Amino acid sequence: MSKYQYKVNGADYTVEIGEIEGAIAQVTVNGKQFEVELPAPVKAPTRVKRVEAAPAAAAPAPAPERAKKPKAAAGSGTKVLAPLPGTITEMKVAVGDSVRKGDTVVILEAMKMQNNIEAECDGTITSVLVSRGDTVMEGAALVTIG
Repeated sequence: MSKYQYKVNGADYTVEIGEIEGAIAQVTVNGKQFEVELPAPVKAPTRVKRVEAAPAAAAPAPAPERAKKPKAAAGSGTKVLAPLPGTITEMKVAVGDSVRKGDTVVILEAMKMQNNIEAECDGTITSVLVSRGDTVMEGAALVTIG
């Protein structure tokens, strides 16, 4: 039995998926049982036999690394937020790009206007949380600058 936690419109749901026979699944939502009809029958999972990999030849010792500027952890840093709801029309940055305060990081279309969303600080992009075509709400995190 598989158990999942969901939040829908602020309400918490505990969903347990029980037995599945063909296109019918036995599902329990917050303790209440339901019989759910699936759009297509589910095939029984097939067992996969684990195969051990052959030992690899000894790898050469890695070259010593030069002292590097420590990188920010993925996703850490200052989040750039959407100032209003809209649709992402263009991404100007990718993870690892260096930006300066005021650089355009995302172009957001709202009310038929293209809005340049700018970096709020200098740094390196540690995560990109949206992509072209995404619809975002006001206050949604777009990118993170570390």
